[in-house]
Amino acid sequence: MKILVINAGSSSCKYQLFNMDDQSVLCSGVVERIGQPMGKLSHKIAPGTDKEEKIVVERPFPTHVEGMEDVISLLLDSEKGVIQDKSEISAIGHRVLHGEAITDPVLIDEKVKEIIRDCFPLGPLHNPANLMGIDVAEKLFPGVPNVGVFDTEFGMTLAPEAYLYPLPYSLYEELRIRRYGFHGTSHKYIAKATAAFLGKPLSELNSITMHLGNGSSMSAVQNGKCIDTSMGLTPLEGLMMGTRCGSIDPAIVPFMMEKKGMTPQEADTVLNKQSGLLGICGTSDMRDVHANIEKGDEKAALAFKMLTRSIKKVLGSYFFLLGNVDSIVFTAGIGENDEFVREAVCEGLEPFGIKVDKKENHTRKPGARVISTPDSRIPVLIIPTNEELEIATTTMRIVEESQK
Repeated sequence: MKILVINAGSSSCKYQLFNMDDQSVLCSGVVERIGQPMGKLSHKIAPGTDKEEKIVVERPFPTHVEGMEDVISLLLDSEKGVIQDKSEISAIGHRVLHGEAITDPVLIDEKVKEIIRDCFPLGPLHNPANLMGIDVAEKLFPGVPNVGVFDTEFGMTLAPEAYLYPLPYSLYEELRIRRYGFHGTSHKYIAKATAAFLGKPLSELNSITMHLGNGSSMSAVQNGKCIDTSMGLTPLEGLMMGTRCGSIDPAIVPFMMEKKGMTPQEADTVLNKQSGLLGICGTSDMRDVHANIEKGDEKAALAFKMLTRSIKKVLGSYFFLLGNVDSIVFTAGIGENDEFVREAVCEGLEPFGIKVDKKENHTRKPGARVISTPDSRIPVLIIPTNEELEIATTTMRIVEESQK
């Protein structure tokens, strides 16, 4: 079975085509700058293998339709294509940001599309684009089942005391203000991968996952279910991130608006796009942060300390929530590749029985692995995330179940 995974943004569309027989990626790519005078399609055949080949197409893509039409042409290319006919694609899996009360991946029908549409106010940047990707897929692949995998799904297992904010209850009833959590597809994949790595049933796993990248979040998993997550109503809450401030005193917002004469939209832009690492030291890229620290940049050093401190605070709180912890897991771009962040987060945890092997931590290796010492009471792991594979696997399961 071949599954196409689509992650549509407002001006971009990422995709991967999986052969589910061996879970290999036949091709992947992204259409960028859709709707702009000049667009770009970057297409990789057999990505991540010694046979990888990249094709770049630059031309205007007025809408997502034109972009995906070019993708289909590359998939079917007589010389470098990976399929011979569109009918080889059995299903299409879509990453959708917000599904509100949807607690499981679902086959997409008009009712599901209406739910996605109803969530536009909760996910104004992502949900309209996600729905657009679904519409494009339905147009270009008529009759092929589409499955929605929702980023908020993993957080739907939170108890009311975890997902409600201490605001007037009417705001929850009227405006659906609550903690939803994001990066759910990644956290779900990591929970399953961690259980498999440790040789435990998922239903018995208690684990803390740190998805650290330009956008970062953490989740506390108890008996295989998410009981707390650091992001909230939006992906802004929680950890300090590349350009997002994370959790701050909410009174800062009206104070800033009054003193600086900002509109709500301008304040939102500051919090989401001009804060975090970028706001403190002028760059959102951790590689640049490290390079600037080496040059003696005090603000870069400060930003690094602020980032790792914010992670450590949430890590500590999750220990108290869970009581018993089977593993601490680092994943995503920073979590998998930044040994300095991992070291700083785990520094000083030896009295609690958590010991990191510094040599192992500073060694780059592929795949899932342990970076704690053999006598560490709690294993510290690096497990690479694979949200696209999680979407593909889920899509295949949903389609097969629907055909029984």
